[in-house]
Amino acid sequence: MRKISGVYSAPRQHWVGDGFPVRSLFSYQSLGAKNISPFLLLDYAGPADFTPTKGRRGVGQHPHKGFETVTLVYKGEVEHRDSTGAGGVIGPGDVQWMTAGAGIVHQEFHSEAFAKAGGTLHMVQLWVNLPAKDKSAPAGYQSILNKQIPVVNLPDDAGTLRVIAGQFDQNQGPAKTFTDINVWDMSLKAGKEAVLNLPDGHNAMLVVLSGTVLVNNAQVAREADLISFDTHGGEIRLESNNDSTLLVLSGEPIDEPVVGQGPFVMNTRDEIHQAIEQFNRGEMGQIS
Repeated sequence: MRKISGVYSAPRQHWVGDGFPVRSLFSYQSLGAKNISPFLLLDYAGPADFTPTKGRRGVGQHPHKGFETVTLVYKGEVEHRDSTGAGGVIGPGDVQWMTAGAGIVHQEFHSEAFAKAGGTLHMVQLWVNLPAKDKSAPAGYQSILNKQIPVVNLPDDAGTLRVIAGQFDQNQGPAKTFTDINVWDMSLKAGKEAVLNLPDGHNAMLVVLSGTVLVNNAQVAREADLISFDTHGGEIRLESNNDSTLLVLSGEPIDEPVVGQGPFVMNTRDEIHQAIEQFNRGEMGQIS
């Protein structure tokens, strides 16, 4: 089996804006960019209950450059707008895949309907790095609806796996990516087992969003735990103690320096300074 290289419990929750109470389950600062590349960060928001309001909860206009943000919604609705003119609302099962690339300004709020009705917000936001040659790619947006994501029934009626990016059992995910990555959203039933095979050479991680699972017959992982694995090795074996929701991530490492500051992730400190100046000059656009 693929060797477990680390087990990490969730840190204390903090707020992003006034709409997203998150736990940062990993980041390139906390675990080291080399160990999690091509991924940079994962924020787990909720589950959190919000009362009805006529106001707007979320995060106002802010920039990004040099990477991609991937938002998966499990409950609630999130509305996005950006300086390219793109935007929309994503709800349960939907994914927003935004390429910041050469620079973008965007905002994220609870949708008007969700804010008005109130309810539970439950979502994940993942940051994916771009290689140096693609950090100047045009900013773009992929709205991936639940119905567009292939759903694979696991053997022995163990549960299901949604292929958001990459490939699983000949099923190709709809997300267009700049490097070779897998993003799988997995539901495993109580008392069931599943075996996963990830590409040799990929950095690989398992995020437990809910439930409790036994990993490789050795390690128990609970809600908001992160398990990382060696880049080389064999299968990953999962046994669920109760109904569990899991996020499986793997990717070919980007062997380049990572220098980040706030919403910018580049390869050198000079490039960070250039990104800040670009934003200050208004060259990343604005939301009309």
